[in-house]
Order: sequence, then C-alpha cells, then structure tokens
Amino acid sequence: MAQSQQQPTTQITGSADAEAQSGSQQPVTKGTGTIDGTVVDQNGALAVGAQIRITRPGQLGSQQVQSGDNGQFSFSNQPSGPFQLTISATGFQSRTVSGTLQAGQAYIVPDIAIKIASTTTDVKVGVDTEEVAEVQIKEQEKQRVLGFIPNFYASYVPNAAPLSSKLKFQLAFRSVTDPISILGAGFMAGIYQASDQFSGYGQGAAGYGKRFGATYADQVIGTFVDGAILPSLLHQDPRYFYKGTGTKKSRLVYALENAVICRGDNGQRQVNYSAIIGSFATSGISYLYYPASDRGGELFVQTALVGIAEGGIAAVFQEFVVRKLTPHLKKDPQPHP
Repeated sequence: MAQSQQQPTTQITGSADAEAQSGSQQPVTKGTGTIDGTVVDQNGALAVGAQIRITRPGQLGSQQVQSGDNGQFSFSNQPSGPFQLTISATGFQSRTVSGTLQAGQAYIVPDIAIKIASTTTDVKVGVDTEEVAEVQIKEQEKQRVLGFIPNFYASYVPNAAPLSSKLKFQLAFRSVTDPISILGAGFMAGIYQASDQFSGYGQGAAGYGKRFGATYADQVIGTFVDGAILPSLLHQDPRYFYKGTGTKKSRLVYALENAVICRGDNGQRQVNYSAIIGSFATSGISYLYYPASDRGGELFVQTALVGIAEGGIAAVFQEFVVRKLTPHLKKDPQPHP
C-alpha cells in the first residue's frame, strides 16, 4: 500500500464533533478516555494511511482518522462504553475490532494486522518492484543541492522500493563519475596541499596529483564498498530515507542513528553493517596508497570511526537542510503499467 502521507489527517463524519488526530495526545475531558493503536500488514510492516473508523452501538455518526507514518492512530476524548473500529486500506481486506472503554482509561488496542486482498495482484498488472525502483532511482539521480551538487543517496519517498544489486552498483557508478564529485575531490586535494597534509606526497604538481589520486580513490572505494558491494551482500539499502515528520528531537535522533542503523532490503531497520564494516575496509585499503608516515594502527581506527561519525552528521544535514536546497523533487515517482 502507498505510504506517501507525511502527516496523519483526521476526518469526522456524521454527528460526531470531537477531534481525533493520529499520533497526538489531546487533553482528556472528565468522563472520557483515549483509544490508541497501531496498524500493520500481515508481515508486520507498519501500515501508513489506513482508514480507521470508530462507531458505537446504537449511536449515529462516526469519527475517522488515518494511521500516521509510524502506523499509529489515536482517538481522544472518547465517551466510555463499547465501541467498534473498522480498519480499511486500498488493496487490503477490511478488519473490525471491538472493545469497551472505561472513563479515564487510555485504551491500547493490540496491533491490528490487515491482510492483502486477493484482488491486489490485479491492481498493478505489469508493474514489478524492480521497475518501480528503477523509476525512483532515475529521479534520485536528478536530485542536486542548489541545482548542481549531487544528492543521489537521499530518498524522499518513505516507502521506496528496495534496490537490486544492479541498481546499487549503478547508483555508486553514477555518483563517483559525476563531474561535480570529481571536482570536489580536486578541491579537497588543494586544501590538503595548502595545509601540507600527507606531507609524504611532497609539494608541486606531483604532490597535488598524488593527493588528488588518493582523495578520489577514497571516494570511489568508499562509495562502492559502503554503497554497493556490502549492501548487495548484506541485503541493506545504502540510501538515507528522509523522515520529515515528528518532533525535532525525534528527527535528530533518527538522523544520528543513520550512522549505525539502516533500512534492510526487507524494509526493516537493522544494524548498518555496510557502513560500519565499510569504513574500516576503506581505511585499510587506503594503506596501499597513502604515505608510510601517515599510516599506523591508531590512525587506521581513528579514520574508520571518523568515517562512521561523518555518516551521522551528513544525515542530520539531510534531515534538516538539504531537502530545502534540493529543487524539483518528485514526491513518489511510479512507472505506468
């Protein structure tokens, strides 16, 4: 099911006039309570945008909310007594859940699992997951900060299709061969030369050439190891998935966690072994071309840890800054059957 909603919305029908907003807590009026729950699919994945309607036996009218991007919903200031929830979503079978709310109670509904409808396969005839991923990657490859700096490894589609190994390598190749990426390596080499970093390379044109080669090699090796080879072997997604909702604190924590937590190809969050192992692997490979004076066990570990930390810092910029500076974003590109 599509998960394109950025904020849960509330709709009220019939004679009910209370306001219910998914994922938020409202002041509880005396004699009433709240009803909260989470909607998941049959595989346990969070169901975003499901419609949850509450009705009461013998009463007219109903209230309706949508599950938010965490699959949760909430009805606040509900009168005590029996109630019935009807959960529906495009492509899924409807589900009904009943319960009884006591005055002042915060009623937690056990996770509500909805099953895929038998007709779902007829809805997307001719469109498979890889086709969807290919279209989404083509759009990602157009993303540029300020219109010219590559921003290929950020996804602004919350339910983006998983990438095949072919697409992971394609994205890595597209990133390292972009002219701006190459110019960026040249710029950093100039800074290293000016500060005489990696002094073993010397100065002059030869020294600059060696620094440029080392800097660009770091970029190529890091991108392919962290973004293609290990993610393919470990079935992990190398992209940063923009959150964009929730409190600033929750978004900050989410971004910082990206240094060690990633999305698997199965859609579940897991330890980001690709980035962690990749940072140490890239640091180790750099021993082949960095000056002997800049090698050593302490520097090896330090370089790897800095690489991991940089991933978290980059994610914070992605979450709070980069999206605003990336024009012409398409929200959820999809292929046509």
